[in-house]
Amino acid sequence: MLRIRDLPLPPLLSTPRRILVTGTAGFIGFHLARLLLAEGHVVHGFDGMTDYYDVSLKRARHAALLQNQHFAVTEGLLEDQPLLDRTADAFQPDIIVHLAGQAGVRHSLEAPRAYIDSNVMGSFNVIEAARRHGVAHLLIASSSSVYGANTSMPFAEVDKADTQLTIYGATKKAGESMAHAYAHLHDLPTTMFRFFTVYGPWGRPDLAFFKFADAILDGRPIDIYNHGQMYRDFTYVDDLVRGIRLLIDAVPQRPDSPEDIAAGDSLSPVAPYRIVNIGNSTKVRLLDFIDALETSLGQKAVRNYMGMQPGDLEATWANADLLRQLTGYQPQTDVQTGIDAFVRWFRDYYDK
Repeated sequence: MLRIRDLPLPPLLSTPRRILVTGTAGFIGFHLARLLLAEGHVVHGFDGMTDYYDVSLKRARHAALLQNQHFAVTEGLLEDQPLLDRTADAFQPDIIVHLAGQAGVRHSLEAPRAYIDSNVMGSFNVIEAARRHGVAHLLIASSSSVYGANTSMPFAEVDKADTQLTIYGATKKAGESMAHAYAHLHDLPTTMFRFFTVYGPWGRPDLAFFKFADAILDGRPIDIYNHGQMYRDFTYVDDLVRGIRLLIDAVPQRPDSPEDIAAGDSLSPVAPYRIVNIGNSTKVRLLDFIDALETSLGQKAVRNYMGMQPGDLEATWANADLLRQLTGYQPQTDVQTGIDAFVRWFRDYYDK
């Protein structure tokens, strides 16, 4: 069991802060912005509104956020550094949460350059903006994909992660490395969070749970890779953004010496920089996840069992001890509860 000494839980932000969130039209960015606005913070979004998936869904998310007078947004690509800089200069953020980027592990096999442009160059532009403004905390989304071919599970933040299997995973690891260098050189407090398999209302149409629900209701077959013998740490989106929200307050500090870092803490010995897993800490078999979806939909799937896909992993599973020690919080929504919430939203939004 991880024990981190001398790390009292941080108090929640007592006064409204100015928080720049990239990717607010996206699945996770939308939910985080909604949570921050509910707490009374001022949020400025930045989103490219790319057509990787249905732009009308992205616009619906932004329309919901714009109902709050404390939310505004700039539409533009991360690669457009002048626009990003103008946005940050006008907003003067206290905190930056960087969630935008080119998503989709599968798509990275077909269009790798899009991932370099957005996830590497775009992330560099965000990190540089954070440095210029001297923000109190920079938080950046990474992914469980950085663990790549690691076989020791549950994955822990202190595990070596040098064997990425896709360009998507490689670009996320590159972002971690760039952020660490900036944290070291410029004393920029930075937290990277590694997401696991996120699901829930307002989800992305390219994600398996979304595609499965749509196909099941239409009577179309669903493709089940590795014959369903896949295991994922399914993380409900509300749990995920609660973890991000609490990590905003857990600002890493450069240690005086490596001996001050407890075993299991990913705090860098040379920078105010930390990596934190956000996951449910429970591995769920894909077939059991599909069973839960069928139960919620009240309809059986037509199952098309297939072999393993290139670059895919048989299992991902998070050790979330560090998140719990830093914030006192542990994601815990069970799969059936989370799927039920997604299905209610899906049926209502798409009138199915």
